[in-house]
Amino acid sequence: MALITPHFPLLCVVIPLFGALVCAVIRNNRTAWLLAVCSALCSFLCAVFLFIHTKDYVASYAIGGWQPPLGIEYRIDNFNAYILVLISGVGSLSLLYTHDTIIEVSLHNRPWFFVMVLLCLTGLMGMTATGDAFNLFVFMEIASLSSYVLIASGKKREALVAAYQYLIAGTIGATFYIIGIGFLYISTGTLNIADLTSRLASIKTTAPVLTGVGFLIVGLSIKAAIFPLHAWLPNAYRFAPVPASAFFSGTATKVALYILLRFIFGVLGVQFFLGAFGLYEVTITLSLGAILFGSIIALFQKNLRRMLAYSSIAQMGYITLGAALANENGLTGALIHIIGHGLTKAGLFFVAGNLLARLGSDNITDLAGAGRRMPWTVGSFIIFSFSMLGLPGTVGFLGKWYIALAAIERGSLWLAIIVILTSLMTLLYMGRFIETAYFPSNDEKTKSLAGSAPWNMGLSLAVLTGLCLWLGIDTAILTDKARAAALFLLGTSLQ
Repeated sequence: MALITPHFPLLCVVIPLFGALVCAVIRNNRTAWLLAVCSALCSFLCAVFLFIHTKDYVASYAIGGWQPPLGIEYRIDNFNAYILVLISGVGSLSLLYTHDTIIEVSLHNRPWFFVMVLLCLTGLMGMTATGDAFNLFVFMEIASLSSYVLIASGKKREALVAAYQYLIAGTIGATFYIIGIGFLYISTGTLNIADLTSRLASIKTTAPVLTGVGFLIVGLSIKAAIFPLHAWLPNAYRFAPVPASAFFSGTATKVALYILLRFIFGVLGVQFFLGAFGLYEVTITLSLGAILFGSIIALFQKNLRRMLAYSSIAQMGYITLGAALANENGLTGALIHIIGHGLTKAGLFFVAGNLLARLGSDNITDLAGAGRRMPWTVGSFIIFSFSMLGLPGTVGFLGKWYIALAAIERGSLWLAIIVILTSLMTLLYMGRFIETAYFPSNDEKTKSLAGSAPWNMGLSLAVLTGLCLWLGIDTAILTDKARAAALFLLGTSLQ
């Protein structure tokens, strides 16, 4: 074991990549699924090990024997170890969920579906683990290309339109990112993120650097679907197969946001954020816009998955609001909410998938009486709704609590009040489904019994439901690590 553990920063990325290559030549659905799940679980175990053992030191892994900053480096610290666990955990559960249940993907194409999920997992893990800005772009393209295929694999024609919209938005976002990196490379002569940090210290306010940072922020904001650059997200989440929607909602936008926070706070520093471009005021305004826009539009959605998509835009607003407050409690709340929302939203899409598989629809009006026919599934929905609302005892409470504290600490009591009041809007749109599920207007719809979901769908949903409650009760698990990561970002970082 001692011979393997030093290679975990590499293995958590390479294992799903090789799993995808093997799955590509396997045409048996069950075998391909088992291999995909095992690959993702091995990556998850590597991430958990790194999460536990990066408390007091930074794990650096040089690729090919070339030492940084000349060679590509994988660098695991308090911040990205946190994100690696989320990505690999949600990826593993999403693959477990898919066994014989992807009704939106034809039987012939399912092995390829597993391949694309593993490739997307590889890309997201690589984006998070790498310490090289250009290598990050390479992994970004791996994740993006596989995402386009996953979205397009849905049976409805609208899935192709959604994939095309995401293709255009994703390409623009990636282009802006690489242009921004080009400006920073011209200014510093390095692509290693740690080296970039030290070399930018004295030239942060020069025109090339400011231009590069502007391109970076726009490109990554598109990838993270930050309001108002979110147009690709609703259709992508609505028409992609349910396991893909769950995986995307729990990981993809969170990784883009991680990179954005890494560059703004880790590389450029908190004082740069507060002083340059008016980023503080702009981010606060856009965050509040995202919360209000996402919540209001979600109220009028008739499809459950589309409602959840707009809800994601609102919840991302809370994360960016916490980050914009740029203090310890604000960043701690933002990081906790990244994990909490990732787990909660993936679970909500699993609920939508269970309902679709058993009742044949995910339109809210067609799900009347679902609470009586599928009590455990709808019960999980209620728990996740409480988490989205921010009730104590759920993981969603922690993030919003720290964000409210950060607003009060900054002397902005009105922001804390807005966080509380807008959270109540969640009750309105989530309550619409709960009311329909338990109080149908047509009692005839409740007479037939749907039965329980297959074991793998039920297990994936149960794990996320349990985590939502456990992390909300045993709060030290998340808060200690999130606070350490927040302090890491607020310091000179990457040192």
